[in-house]
Amino acid sequence: MTQQHPGEHMAAEISEQPAVLAGLVERQGEIADVAEKISQKPPRFALLAARGSSDHAALYAKYLIEVLLGLPAGLVSPSTATLYGARPDLKDVLFVTVSQSGGSPDLIEVTEAARRQGALTVSVTNTPDSPLRAAAELGVDIGAGLEKAVAATKTYSATLLALYLFIDAVRGGKAADAQKLGDLAQQTLDDAAEGVQRAVDRYRFVDRVLTTGRGYSYATALEGSLKLAETSYLAARAYSGADLLHGPVAAVDGETAVLAVTSAGHGGEAMGEVLEAVGKRGADVLAVGSASADVQAALRIPVAQTAEELAPILEILPIQRIALGLSLARGGDPDSPRGLLKVTKTR
Repeated sequence: MTQQHPGEHMAAEISEQPAVLAGLVERQGEIADVAEKISQKPPRFALLAARGSSDHAALYAKYLIEVLLGLPAGLVSPSTATLYGARPDLKDVLFVTVSQSGGSPDLIEVTEAARRQGALTVSVTNTPDSPLRAAAELGVDIGAGLEKAVAATKTYSATLLALYLFIDAVRGGKAADAQKLGDLAQQTLDDAAEGVQRAVDRYRFVDRVLTTGRGYSYATALEGSLKLAETSYLAARAYSGADLLHGPVAAVDGETAVLAVTSAGHGGEAMGEVLEAVGKRGADVLAVGSASADVQAALRIPVAQTAEELAPILEILPIQRIALGLSLARGGDPDSPRGLLKVTKTR
C-alpha cells in the first residue's frame, strides 16, 4: 500500500486546475443551453443559496449578475426556510443553489421550497446525480472530477468559472474572454511559485492574518481566509476593503499580516487607499493579483491579467498554494484538517 504524504491530494488538485478550467470552457455550449432557458423568460431578480466555499462563489456570482445582467441579486439565508418555515413569493425569480457535493440537507430543502414558491431553480454542483440536482429544475455541471482533499481547490475555481459561463451566456455572451483561461491559470501557477515560497517562509510563524479585497475580488479574500483557517488553523478574518476602513482597521498593527487581493480593474484601484491605511499602521502586506506591482506591499505575487470579472478564478490559485505551504511548514496535513469532513451537512 502506497503511503500518502501530507498535503499530497491538495497539491495534486491545485495543479489540476489549468486542465479543469480549459475543459470547462470547452463545455460552454452545454452551459449556454441551460442559460437559454433563463433568457427566454428574464427574471425579476436573482437569489443565490450556498454554504462554505460555495458561499464565496455565490457572492462572486452576485457581482456578476448585478454588473453583467443589471439585475438585483441577493444571498439567501437557508435557515429562514429550513428553521423558520418562511415561504416568500418567488414568482419570476431566478434561484441558484451552489454546492460542490449537492448533499447538504438545508440547501436541498431551500431549493425545493423555492421551486414550490414559483422560482426557476438552478443547481450548480460537481455531483450531477446529487439530491440537489434532483431538487432543481435546471442544472449546471461543474465537471471538476473527484476531489479527495478536504479543502476545496479545483472545485472552487471550477465553480467560479461555471457561474461565469452561465451568467455570461444569459446575456448572450460566448465566453470570449475565458477562452485562454486554462493557459493563464498555468502561467499564474508557474509565475507565482517563487513568491509563494517567500510568503510561506515569511508568514509561517504568524498568528493573525487579515484578508481583504474589493469588488469581484472580495470573494477571493473570503475564500483565502477560509483556506488559511481550515488548513493552517490561523486566526484569519476577511473584510471588504471598504468595510475594513469603517472600523476594523483600528485593530491592525505591526503584528498583523494582511493578504490583499489587488487585480487590474475598478476593485483593484479602490484598494490603494486601503493599503495605504494599513501600511501606516505597520501591517505587513502581501499583495496578490495582476495589479500587485502597483500597490504598497512588503511582498507581491503576480497573477496573469484577464478581464476583471474573471480575475478571481486566477487570484485564488497562489493563495491555495500559500495555504498548502503554510500548513506543511507548521507541521500540519491539509488533507486531514482536524474536525472537518469533505461533505458538511447542515440544516
